Amino acid sequence: MSENDVGQDKQDKQEQDVPVAWEALEDAFENNAPEVHSYLHFDTGEVIRIVDGVADPSMHTRILGDSRYLRIDPVSSREQYRWMERFIATVESEELRRRLNIAIDGKGAFRRFKDALVSHPVDRERWFAFRSERLRSCMDSWLTAHGIHSVERPTWHVPTAEEVQDTQERQGVLPEAETPAEGHDQRASQVTISDAHRKRLHELVDGLSSRDIEMAATFLEFLRDRRPASTPAGKATSEPPVVEAVRLADSE
Repeated sequence: MSENDVGQDKQDKQEQDVPVAWEALEDAFENNAPEVHSYLHFDTGEVIRIVDGVADPSMHTRILGDSRYLRIDPVSSREQYRWMERFIATVESEELRRRLNIAIDGKGAFRRFKDALVSHPVDRERWFAFRSERLRSCMDSWLTAHGIHSVERPTWHVPTAEEVQDTQERQGVLPEAETPAEGHDQRASQVTISDAHRKRLHELVDGLSSRDIEMAATFLEFLRDRRPASTPAGKATSEPPVVEAVRLADSE
């Protein structure tokens, strides 16, 4: 494929709706370190970050040649410095204004500016809102300049145990109630609900595209990583991880 073809293909991609990951994009716009390079993926809206000296040097070449990625231009340090100056002018406390003006004088201004706001929670939150508003404006202008229309990202609905039970009862999946000991009955109910969740997961996976399955796997890995690092003794389970179940369903 020639450079013209790649350019045309990238232009076509830019005209598509993109489910932008706003928080990741905001981080990319704010981080203007010269060794950090960020790219927006047109299909998923995710932001990939490549750091010089850490990532494979050939990765830059591969991504630049891939029409699914667009290089993100972060906000310059000079412009972000102007934001601090403009914010200081809005601070009511004369003493805090004085401290902030001293903080932004010279090298390390951004760090000292944030440190000076630590003991002033109200103005600190105002600064975060002030900065986010300007970052959002820059992002909107950047997306518009590249012909990108941001669309709402997919949301994940996790059914409750009651919803699963109601669904399975309507489908006639749950067994008739028995009268075992109370503890055994509770454990059996938990197993039934767990099995119903897993069955529902497989049903959902079967209806996903390959791209959506990749997104689902990423989300489930996030949920898995939120669990405690260790499992108490006697609580180990041989059940396969949910992410593995997703991948197995994808391969079937």
